[in-house]
Amino acid sequence: MRMKRMAAIAAVAGLAVAMAACGGDSDEGGSGTGASGIVGKAENQKKLVIGVKADQPGLGLQTGSQYEGFDIELAKIIAKGLGVEEGNIEWKTTVSANREPFIEQGTVDLVLATYTINDERKQKVGFAGPYYLAGQDLLVRADSDITGPESLEGKTVCSATGSTPAKRIQEDYPKARLQQFDAYSKCLPLLENGQVDAVTTDDIILAGYAAQDQYAGKFKVVGKTFSDEPYGIGISKNDTAGCEKVNEILKAAAEDGSYKAAWDATLGKSGTPAPELDTTKLTHCGAA
Repeated sequence: MRMKRMAAIAAVAGLAVAMAACGGDSDEGGSGTGASGIVGKAENQKKLVIGVKADQPGLGLQTGSQYEGFDIELAKIIAKGLGVEEGNIEWKTTVSANREPFIEQGTVDLVLATYTINDERKQKVGFAGPYYLAGQDLLVRADSDITGPESLEGKTVCSATGSTPAKRIQEDYPKARLQQFDAYSKCLPLLENGQVDAVTTDDIILAGYAAQDQYAGKFKVVGKTFSDEPYGIGISKNDTAGCEKVNEILKAAAEDGSYKAAWDATLGKSGTPAPELDTTKLTHCGAA
């Protein structure tokens, strides 16, 4: 009898462990699919919060309650691939300095905000992509004699706090005077009135600013890039499945023409042809 009783207790204990294991596999929404991270949220809640820039013409620009630009269109493609309709996307304005905190704290699910993939950031967040390769450049007044970063000694250069371009000026061109704001757009009036000599960020961002009606003919992009800036999609560092899924969606977008269509509807209006998305260079999700 004692042996039977012990066997029964063991069976009950085993059943409890099995049930606990099954429960641990389900995501927060309780769908029972086993999905977690952004894939699980998209499946269960049918909505996503996506961090984007609000002041970058052609890339991420807010007008009233609407956002438009290449990053916005690409975010819609990714959300759709995850099963989330455009109307269920909550757009969250980000600036360069708060992109990692927003991801780490769960304020946003994804970030598409001209977000350069680099080793320092990869210590804190994960990246899918890259979906575009930009290069740091300089925006100057049309009559400026600045011809590249080697001309910046003694000049005042404006950039965004927490950005890769600002850090590069500090480290590689220390004889330039760096002025920083939370958004690149705040540099433009200062450039126009001569309070700064140049604005620095990625070439495609600068081109968008220079093309704005209020600045037509006043500025020029120097056209001498001095970095490679692979733009990635920021995601929680531990969400390997979510990263892999986003990369799958990017591959599909390159193949079915939706990537090119997103470019043509936004940055393509400047006359710049759509780049080829090299899907062989997409990140190895989960790799150190």
